[in-house]
Amino acid sequence: MPGKLKVKIVAGRHLPVMDRASDLTDAFVEVKFGNTTFKTDVYLKSLNPQWNSEWFKFEVDDEDLQDEPLQITVLDHDTYSANDAIGKVYIDIDPLLYSEAATVISGWFPIYDTIHGIRGEINVVVKVDLFNDLNRFRQSSCGVKFFCTTSIPKCYRAVVIHGFVEELVVNEDPEYQWIDRIRTPRASNEARQRLISLMSGELQRKIGLKVLEMRGNAVVGYLQCFDLEGESGLVVRAIGTACTLDKISSPAAFLPACNSPSKEMKESPFNEDPNPNPHSSGPSTPLKNQTYSFSPSKSYSRQSSSSDTDLSLTPKTGMGSGSAGKEGGPFKALLRQQTQSALEQREFPFLTLTAFPPGLLVHVGGVVSARSVKLLDRIHNPDEPETRDAWWAEIRQEIKSHAKALGCHAVVGYSESTSICEEVCILSASGTAAVLNPRFLQEGTVEGSLEQRIEENLPVGCGFCHIPYDELNMPFPAHLTYCYNCRKQKVPDVLFTTIDLPTDAVVVGKGCLIQARLCRLKKKAQAEANATAISNLLPFMEYEVHTQLMNKLKLKGMNALFGLRIQITVGENMLMGLASATGVYLAALPMPGGIQIAGKTPNDGSYEQHISHMQKKINDTIAKNKELYEINPPEVSEEIIGSPIPEPRQRSRLLRSQSESSDEVTELDLSHGKKDAFVLEIDDTDAMEDVHSLLTDVPPPSGFYSCNTEIMPGINNWTSEIQMFTSVRVVRLSSLNLTNQALNKNFNGLCENLLKSLYFKLRSMTPCCLCHVNFTVSLPEDELIQVTVTAVAITFDKNQALQTTKTHVEKSLQRASTDTEEPLQFPLELCSDSLPSHAFPAAKEHLESASSNSGTPAAQRAVTVEKASPMGDGSFRNRSVPPCASSTVGVVKMTPLSFIPGAKITKYLGIINMFFIRETTSLREEGGVSGFLHAFIAEVFAMVRAHVAALGGNAVVSYIMKQCVFMENPSKNQAQCLINVSGDAVVFVRESDLEVMSTQQPAVNCQPSCTGEVTT
Repeated sequence: MPGKLKVKIVAGRHLPVMDRASDLTDAFVEVKFGNTTFKTDVYLKSLNPQWNSEWFKFEVDDEDLQDEPLQITVLDHDTYSANDAIGKVYIDIDPLLYSEAATVISGWFPIYDTIHGIRGEINVVVKVDLFNDLNRFRQSSCGVKFFCTTSIPKCYRAVVIHGFVEELVVNEDPEYQWIDRIRTPRASNEARQRLISLMSGELQRKIGLKVLEMRGNAVVGYLQCFDLEGESGLVVRAIGTACTLDKISSPAAFLPACNSPSKEMKESPFNEDPNPNPHSSGPSTPLKNQTYSFSPSKSYSRQSSSSDTDLSLTPKTGMGSGSAGKEGGPFKALLRQQTQSALEQREFPFLTLTAFPPGLLVHVGGVVSARSVKLLDRIHNPDEPETRDAWWAEIRQEIKSHAKALGCHAVVGYSESTSICEEVCILSASGTAAVLNPRFLQEGTVEGSLEQRIEENLPVGCGFCHIPYDELNMPFPAHLTYCYNCRKQKVPDVLFTTIDLPTDAVVVGKGCLIQARLCRLKKKAQAEANATAISNLLPFMEYEVHTQLMNKLKLKGMNALFGLRIQITVGENMLMGLASATGVYLAALPMPGGIQIAGKTPNDGSYEQHISHMQKKINDTIAKNKELYEINPPEVSEEIIGSPIPEPRQRSRLLRSQSESSDEVTELDLSHGKKDAFVLEIDDTDAMEDVHSLLTDVPPPSGFYSCNTEIMPGINNWTSEIQMFTSVRVVRLSSLNLTNQALNKNFNGLCENLLKSLYFKLRSMTPCCLCHVNFTVSLPEDELIQVTVTAVAITFDKNQALQTTKTHVEKSLQRASTDTEEPLQFPLELCSDSLPSHAFPAAKEHLESASSNSGTPAAQRAVTVEKASPMGDGSFRNRSVPPCASSTVGVVKMTPLSFIPGAKITKYLGIINMFFIRETTSLREEGGVSGFLHAFIAEVFAMVRAHVAALGGNAVVSYIMKQCVFMENPSKNQAQCLINVSGDAVVFVRESDLEVMSTQQPAVNCQPSCTGEVTT
């Protein structure tokens, strides 16, 4: 499918001075695509050149359109010496290749140089004409849409979810190809930037082809990463979920939704027929006229097929059907067979989604994960070369067999990551084992004509907690009880998952961020010995991280974890583990027991006293946390329910679980429900340290809540004020007598201080919640720890008086420029942020924003909307006087969430996937590490915004900074940083604006669905 690419270079502004004699610049532009280059004329002696070139036309194949970026290089013309480079712009053409996407890219792009950063801007217009030809041997995948968001995008509906797609592309790393001549920083960095954008284009095209083969039309939850393997090469790999999506064109979709995302999810995107029962999903089978008798007597069919060692991958139908006793056996077995046949065709039944269409998720088994340590030099081993594909296939196979052992046939919330240090590479993969409803997995069964009666027996709000495995052959020891919600099915006592909280789940109180942090020293070693040492440490680290999570969960008085993300990072002389998750109290699971401390060793009084003191502290903390997160589940009285829960003593015998409920434990009454207490044995200093570290976790200051999932459980009255930020901290450890304890303390302190500084900077936004808190830890070199955090702060309304919400002060970066010069689209004044030098959140927008118009009620807001602006967001200038006409450019909003509170996404314009390198040889002069990184991240934000605005968008959702690799050489005053960001460019419309358009009335109260829980 060949096409014609047309590019026009309009003008430049604010170029740097390149000619010292005249303090001006003689600029011209080279436009390159593939192997063709065009040049504009030289515009002499000006810092704001007006080229107004003719249209440069490239006739290219659409494969190239997908692979290659358009390169625009701005140069300074020198008569006698070589032309000096000013900077470059890479433009991804891919968004122009969709059918309903933008037709033109046009706007001001920052001119970026890897040494000097942004140096002015250039105005470019790009168009593409495609000629359709359906060639069955084609190598391009033009129509396939890509989304970073890990749920079905807001204005689409999932018709079929096809399954997992993955691909990786390898190349030589230009950084290591300079052996014969000296490495010049600019050339090497630009070669790398260009190569990575080429590779990610090629990767996207190949994944697109796989999707077309599966007869899909989109990739959701697209996650792309690069591995810098040093001399072994440079790998770009990606995973995603292939779907067939259908755009919702009904006018109903644009009615203003409430601010709560849970309402948005319940809107029409996923429903197949106009007035469906949200749970009437099910295969179309001839089961209509059967009636079901639910007899209380359970009939167990004991099967030994689900043993853990059984790694054969033939699907076992009917496995674990024993637990279906109370729920109409035939239906459950049938559901299982149907789904298995739907998933049998797939090599890996994985989904990268974390939120699902209603009715897709039936049961959740628990977290499955696999890790493997590999040596990179084996890749080029002449005897038996190993391939990276084989490595990943091995890990995916392991995950698949773990899921099978849990009686589940699919894995959701799946993700993969690597950690590389010299020649050792740790590959990790994790996800949540689940049972899915086959309706979305096959084409043709979309009718859902099965009687709704069956599904109604699946109780709303607790169905996903019920165990999918057979309780007589449990893959691991666990305490089971009857579900506290429906009393029909068994549930575990705790649930760990990597997905977001399902929208219909019943939650008590609020959620909170729970982190487990761990450091372990290891000896410096070479190749094989090093890899062995690491793989010996890994299981213990995993175990400790899980224990920490479990203890902290109990300490918070909660019983489930969502959005769990465990990363283990390898450095030269240590390993670090960091796990983050959102703790929640699920009403369906039993009440968590307390934590009891048992001392083993000496019997002297002081020790006993110490222990009882600790015990008291722990009990106090639990009580305090319950109060803080408003966890007060209704007391379960057995007479009302009728089906009593077996007493703890019998229960443990019944389920042959660990014999934890020994005598002294049952005597202990912590007034925490009927659950046994969790015993921590203290027999050495290490255990003591663990208990101390448990108690040192500081709760967030009042008015703040934090979670790492998209939506904070228990809060659903968001206002539209959001504020995204990214913060990077680099800490140098003193190499003197480091022990594991000292390391843990340091690392704990680092993370805690980082959170504290965020709370401090956001203090003006209370009450607020930090959502999607994403911590990444890396060990760039010896004795250096780097922690990166991206999160978004959303204010919520305490009293739900939504009609008097303060207007959202757009904390925009623009000046209210009344001067005559045209304002920069994205001025870089950001860098002069007065932040303390050690922390550098590249504050996305000034946190010290002027709240000049804090009290305008919504009724006035609707009036001051100024319609002169060409861009969607430009109209919300929220000053009581209409602003001067010159500053009509809106700021592009950025958020890591997949939605924008108080707004409706109307169009997805394509994926933004950008990679930047920045290097400096004057680190101290640029303000040290913090100044350098702060400026760089601010520039990355500016470039992302410019690209979105050029596509005609006004926001980036699902924004993620996937990698931030920082290297410094303080003795030479040098530093280098690589950043990879991605997100979805969208167009959104504020609800207040929609209401003005639809009713011409001021915004009054919000939808009734908002009044869920009143937060006080």
